[in-house]
Amino acid sequence: MPRTEVPPVLVTGATGRVGRVVVDLLMDAGVPVRAVTHRSEAAATLPADVEVVTGDLTVPESLDAGLRGAGAVFLVWTVPPATAPAVVERLAVSTRRVVFLSSPHRTPHPFFRQPNPMAVLHADIERLIAAAGLETTVIRPGMFASNAMFWWATAIRADGVVRWPYGAAETAPVDERDVAAVAALALCQDEHAGGDYVLTGPESLSQAEQVSIIGDVVGRRIAFEELSPDEFRRETEGSWPRPVVDMLLAAWGATMGRPAFVTSTVLDVLGSAPRSFRQFVADHATVFIDPTPSR
Repeated sequence: MPRTEVPPVLVTGATGRVGRVVVDLLMDAGVPVRAVTHRSEAAATLPADVEVVTGDLTVPESLDAGLRGAGAVFLVWTVPPATAPAVVERLAVSTRRVVFLSSPHRTPHPFFRQPNPMAVLHADIERLIAAAGLETTVIRPGMFASNAMFWWATAIRADGVVRWPYGAAETAPVDERDVAAVAALALCQDEHAGGDYVLTGPESLSQAEQVSIIGDVVGRRIAFEELSPDEFRRETEGSWPRPVVDMLLAAWGATMGRPAFVTSTVLDVLGSAPRSFRQFVADHATVFIDPTPSR
C-alpha cells in the first residue's frame, strides 16, 4: 500500500520559548513543520528540514501560503488583537485543528484572577476560535520556569543579590519543554481535540525558595533582598512595560499566604512527571554562573 503523506503543521512563534521546542518535537516525530517568521535572521536558528514561510499575524493574508494544506496550527499570539478575527477566519478555511497557547485565566486561584490585558486577549481569541468551529486544544501554562533566567540571572552573575518584591509569594514554575511536549502531542493526536489543559510545575515554591534553589544548584550563596512594590516599580521604570509590572505585583500580592495552584496535567497527558524547578535550573546552570574567570 502507498504510504499516506502526513500534512505539515504550521507553527507560529516558532523561535519563541515554547514554539522552538514544539518544532523540534514535531520533527523528531516525523511530522513536517512549516515555521512562520517575519524576520529572515530568525529562520537561521531553525532546523534545516523545517519549511520556513514568511508571514505576520498583523497581516492575515500573509499567512495564506503557509496555511495551504496544513493539517494543524500551533497558534501563539504575540501581536495586538486587531487582526485576530481575520486570522481565525483564515484558519477555519484552511485547516481543521488549532492548538492555542493561552493562559490560566479561568483558573479559580487569586494568582490568575487579577486584571491582566493578556488574559483578556487570550479569552477573546478563544471565543473567536470556538465560534469558527475549529477542533481546538487550549494550552494554559502558569508561570514559566525560564522567567528565573530573564529576571534574576544578571543580578546573580553580577553580585549574587536578587532584589525583588513578594519573596513569600508562591508559584509553581512550569518548564517550557513540558508545555511544548503537551502542545506537540495535541497537534498530532486526535484524542486531544477539545482538551483544555492547565499546566504547572510539580510543586509550589516561594520566589525566595526559587532563588535559594538556584544558589544550591550552582554552589553559590545568593541573597534575596525584599523590595516594596513601589521600589520594584522604580527599579523597573523604563525597562519593563508598566502594565506588566502592575499585573505581576497584583498577582504576587493576591497569592500571599496560600500555596500556588498545582495540576497533574503534564503527568496525565504525557505519562511522565513534569520537570521540577531544580531540574530546570540544573539544565540551565551556566546562565546563572559568572563566565569571568577568577584572578
